[in-house]
Amino acid sequence: MQFRYVATGLALTLALAGCQRTAYNPYNDLPAQPAPLQPQPVPSVQGGQLPPPGGSMGGAAGGSQFPNAPMASANPGMSGGQMAPPAAAQDVKKDAMVGSWRVNAAGQSCDMFLTLTNLGGGSRGGTRGCAGPLTMMGSWDVTGKSVQFKDRDGNLLGSVYKSADNRFDGTLSSGQQLSLSR
Repeated sequence: MQFRYVATGLALTLALAGCQRTAYNPYNDLPAQPAPLQPQPVPSVQGGQLPPPGGSMGGAAGGSQFPNAPMASANPGMSGGQMAPPAAAQDVKKDAMVGSWRVNAAGQSCDMFLTLTNLGGGSRGGTRGCAGPLTMMGSWDVTGKSVQFKDRDGNLLGSVYKSADNRFDGTLSSGQQLSLSR
């Protein structure tokens, strides 16, 4: 009988010993600190005076490192980056422009989406399926009787005026025809 108690006690001890928590930590084998990085040489900084605007570039033929600024707009319908709407153009309300529009630009169709979310000096807008400059559209704004479309940098992409209910006509900055309809 004594042996039975000893065997039971031994079995309980082994069973309880198996319940102890033993955790393996994979980070125990890592060194205490990473090896230090080797310093890299730093090139010296050069200093000097920049040439004056329009000055020569040290022997460069042509005299200037910058191209000449454009003198006038290539499109006579655009003056100062804006299209002059015809006298028959209807008034435009910004909130009436919000939503989805079908666009025909240079003979190709795509979609335009206009919101009232502020973005810089205008409202957020975008296109889907468009080709050409309208792929870069980021914002739009109403100026007088025209609606202007701009890229993410604020450059004018095109302008339209209201020619009928749910129809706008105008041109891209490149001179190509642009129309919106619902």
